Amino acid sequence: MRLLRLFKILWVARRYGLDKILADALGMPLLLKLVDSLRWGRDFSSPRGARLRLALEELGPIFVKFGQVLSTRRDLLPTDIADELAGLQDNVPPFDSDLAIAQIERSLGQHPSALFRSFERDPVASASIAQVHFAVLHDGREVAVKVLRPGMKLVIEKDLALMSSAAGLLEMLWADGKRLRPREVVAEFDTYLHDELDLMREAANASQLRRNFSDSKLLRVPEMFWDYCSQDVIVMERMYGIPVSQTARLLEAGIDLKKLSRDGVEIFFTQVFRDGFFHADMHPGNIYVGASGDDFNRYIALDFGIVGTLTDSDKNYLAQNFLAFFRRDYKRVATLHIESGWVPPDTREDELEAAIRACCEPIFDRPLAQISFGQVLLRLFQTSRRFNVEVQPQLVLLQKTLLNIEGLGRQLDPELDLWVTAKPFLERWMKEQIGPRGFILRMRQEATQFAHLLPQLPRLAHTVLTRLADQHEDPATLRMIREQARINRLLTLGMVVLGATLCGVLVLLYSLSVRIQ
Repeated sequence: MRLLRLFKILWVARRYGLDKILADALGMPLLLKLVDSLRWGRDFSSPRGARLRLALEELGPIFVKFGQVLSTRRDLLPTDIADELAGLQDNVPPFDSDLAIAQIERSLGQHPSALFRSFERDPVASASIAQVHFAVLHDGREVAVKVLRPGMKLVIEKDLALMSSAAGLLEMLWADGKRLRPREVVAEFDTYLHDELDLMREAANASQLRRNFSDSKLLRVPEMFWDYCSQDVIVMERMYGIPVSQTARLLEAGIDLKKLSRDGVEIFFTQVFRDGFFHADMHPGNIYVGASGDDFNRYIALDFGIVGTLTDSDKNYLAQNFLAFFRRDYKRVATLHIESGWVPPDTREDELEAAIRACCEPIFDRPLAQISFGQVLLRLFQTSRRFNVEVQPQLVLLQKTLLNIEGLGRQLDPELDLWVTAKPFLERWMKEQIGPRGFILRMRQEATQFAHLLPQLPRLAHTVLTRLADQHEDPATLRMIREQARINRLLTLGMVVLGATLCGVLVLLYSLSVRIQ
């Protein structure tokens, strides 16, 4: 079976001229001459990006998903190919409803007729990984049932094995292969796919995001019904709304598109900088807008298979980089890249600063509303190749999501000024991190650790000294240990006094923070 699959892949690759694209990329004139001599039965008139996209679509949902992930790695791909791959859509026919019903029964232990008051056999949505059916619980609540495609894991494992072998071959043959790390890209894709195959992980992601925005008037996240969730099936609250891409319907419903575009930017930066946990698959198909009731003019998020996380260090560097860009402080951007380890340590700061300035200045000379942050990123990725910038894996999803947000915002409001909308948020966040409020917050977070450790210091010092005394019995050593013990007792007393003082300071800071809030 694997040989048949490999034969089909090679046949499709030949038909769409992927061998010519590969020969060009590898810079192999002899291979290119051989390819040109075997042009019969093939049409190279379409652009190379279009031919690659069509080939992936013909090879099936796993290759479509791979193309979607690959399109986010604009640091690795030429712009024309990345743009074509970004247009890949999960236009996948639904699988048989009897298979979906059997999957539900296996996973949840009962037939849908017993689990639900009513269950719609015809799916309402279908993608490469799963499809969705509507249902009603016995208590009357309307739900959406997401069912994993049967047999997906086996298909994925086979295709991933072939992709990994091809990536290893590419790394050996291509001079630029090691820098572009094709095997790491496939491994990254492997991680995304296996995360999406575990629907319990998606349900947990949705639950976390819902909790983060529980008091928000900007974003609605469906509730998960855990008694009906498993690795292959999840049941969530049914959402009503208008797809965000259908602007005519939004206007007809009275939605304020300008407000909606600004809200999208605020939601994104809140997820990134407040929570460090963001919905990383925010393309128009996964975003709806409420048209009535409490959800009116509010975003509704769907499909939580891919989320991104950032550490405090990531958030700090990102915020400083964004603000430095806003202020056109290219020296600071270069310094941050070197300090963070994103470029080799021997990189000359002045050369990196000059390259970033040449990349950004032509863009910033335009009115702010005409600046595309996505274009800034693309130029920076092109510059990054010269300096061997290591694009951080945790930032790839962030870059993809930011491009989605900007495209979505400009679709709703062509005059959206992403920079002006985001700058006050970032400045406020930075003040909270490095100002008195941030100091108080971090002290409150560490207070429990201080309260736990300080009372233990005398006992820990006594234990260490006792062990030393047991190990050395000669008089001179014992005298030295006793003298050290006397000094340590004084130090311990000083530490206890310091601890008591620190506890008092913490109490004072806590009371101040309560007043500030």
